[in-house]
Amino acid sequence: MLPGREPEPLAAWLAGHPEVEIICRDRGGAYAEGARTGAPQATQMADGWHLWKNLGEAVEKTVEAHHACVRTVFANTVPATPPPGDDICQTPPPAADSTLDVCGRERRLVTRTKERYAAVQQLLADGSSLEGICRTLRLDRSTVRRFARATSIDELLFNAMNRVSILDPYTAHLHQRWNDGCRDIAQLHEEIRALGFRGSIQTIRRYIRPFKSFTAAPTEPRPAPRPRRIVRWIMTNPGNLPDEDALALKEIRAGCPELDAVAQHVRDFATMMRDLTGSELPAWMERVEHDNLPALHSLGNGLRRDQDAVIAGLSSSWSSGQVEGQNTRVKRIKRDGYGRANFDLLRTRILHRS
Repeated sequence: MLPGREPEPLAAWLAGHPEVEIICRDRGGAYAEGARTGAPQATQMADGWHLWKNLGEAVEKTVEAHHACVRTVFANTVPATPPPGDDICQTPPPAADSTLDVCGRERRLVTRTKERYAAVQQLLADGSSLEGICRTLRLDRSTVRRFARATSIDELLFNAMNRVSILDPYTAHLHQRWNDGCRDIAQLHEEIRALGFRGSIQTIRRYIRPFKSFTAAPTEPRPAPRPRRIVRWIMTNPGNLPDEDALALKEIRAGCPELDAVAQHVRDFATMMRDLTGSELPAWMERVEHDNLPALHSLGNGLRRDQDAVIAGLSSSWSSGQVEGQNTRVKRIKRDGYGRANFDLLRTRILHRS
């Protein structure tokens, strides 16, 4: 137990333990510096789980930035057979644009996000600092930093375009009843209330309003999977994916070259981890640089700063798994003693495994 996360306490402890030969750690700069100062004789290794986690975070940012491609792929998938009935439109109306409100106008949140993104990017191009942009636009620093780091407007609009509605579980029923000829909003409201809906009738009225332009309700597009789900598909061993998920991932890769490249880079990285061939890391980072993948470029820059430890970690079976288990136990003890324990008592409880 050390009193802080700075490099000095770690270096001092390691200096008193010259028998240490291997230090397996995450990629925190303070721990790297402390280990380098206090145990120059030891070999530092980046823990494989943390490397995989860092890769997953970069993949998630990339998927979010290119989720528009995923929506396009799934929106263009039409049912194998059209719905029955003579009153179905021969050409179904296009799926509603999630950036628009029910009246067809661009959502205020979307408009404001686009304006702020354009303003922040223009000020950055003019050489303004983040602090200067905060003062000019009267925005919080964290907001400006988020807009400055975004690789595209789609990345920022993702949450606005993918909000969950309390009506989502009942839209299929509304579509079916509308196509059956039911135009009574009050009756539709009562029907889905019996199914568990707790919203107001105004919610139904706003949702149904666009249908009045058509004889039948539009056929719902095939729903696009959430980014987290796509990330899980990409990060999972292809041999362990169910056939349905594997097919969906294949469609996504065919419709988006960037996500196809990401999936290939992930598999190459997984092969390095499995075969303990860390010497292939420089070639892997060079291949990543050739693709337009800013999040993976940022990951590569971080790996280069800690390259020796990363290569060593990818070339060895050593890991900090047991230590992570202890961290979980320590966090539980800290929560139990919140507000009632100082560092000395906390250290004693941890060492006595109480």
